[in-house]
Amino acid sequence: MTEFTDIPVLDLAPLVDGLDTSNLALEFAKAYGETGFGYVINHGVEPLLRAAVFDASKKFHALPERDKQKIALNQRHRGYIAINTSTDVNSDLAEVTKPNQSASFMMMREDAEVDPAVYLSGPNQWPTLDGFRKVCEAYSQAMTELGQKLMSLALDAIGATDRSILTAFQTPTIWLRLLHYPPQSPQAPDDLFGSAPHRDFGCLTLLAQDDAGGLQVQTPAGHWVDAPPMEDAFVVNVGDMLHRLSNGKLLSTPHRVINASGRERFSVPFFFDPHVSANIAPLPGTGPAQFEQMNFGSFLKSELEASYEAHQVD
Repeated sequence: MTEFTDIPVLDLAPLVDGLDTSNLALEFAKAYGETGFGYVINHGVEPLLRAAVFDASKKFHALPERDKQKIALNQRHRGYIAINTSTDVNSDLAEVTKPNQSASFMMMREDAEVDPAVYLSGPNQWPTLDGFRKVCEAYSQAMTELGQKLMSLALDAIGATDRSILTAFQTPTIWLRLLHYPPQSPQAPDDLFGSAPHRDFGCLTLLAQDDAGGLQVQTPAGHWVDAPPMEDAFVVNVGDMLHRLSNGKLLSTPHRVINASGRERFSVPFFFDPHVSANIAPLPGTGPAQFEQMNFGSFLKSELEASYEAHQVD
């Protein structure tokens, strides 16, 4: 497998402007077939909206802990995730015994009420912050539209002959996570991470990061390559479900965060996944199936119960 030393850059202008994307699909196939990560530029998301969501995140994380705890993460996976409450215990990439050194606010799709038949359905929990909900929802809408375009491009890139899976992304499972990493001590033990080595379990992750740095991507040989901030670009990576849908053609690459900047780090990952009812199997046109079919909702349930205290309550 190709050993990479930097993260490729994809110009999405043809996709955003409705032009011919045949060359872009080839570039996508190469970037995500060799690296699993890429920067995307000319993506159509307004810089002012991106700045607004970072501002909202900083205001949320500056709230007193007691106020944030009023909306502590619930079993619908919405709300405040305090530091030291999530651990990548399923990681096969490192011996992970210590919780991730980050805190976050989690927003998912806004459902009017809980539907017992739909795992994780329900309304979000919102802090008492002027304008916070409006910004988060506007950003999520913009990122959902970009995610839908990227999924269509991904299917072109892998030569999928049946595009019906795209209907599962019309009412997607979305996760907007406003992350705050405190500065990590230079004397911190080797097994203490802002985010421990892991692969993302969904389809696409679209990450906005501040200028602190700290994201690293693992090569096939086990080396760690920095993915430094690039102004107005998103870092986009493939998760396990898209790896399976692509029949292994697109890589779900391990990555980690170590905040050695000496200051706070803020990042905003947006996870774009199919509806929980979707069954995930290699798509027609991708060759003999290398993976068995699995239900996305059932898979999610096992992942969240293993990693989050809030999901370990009966």
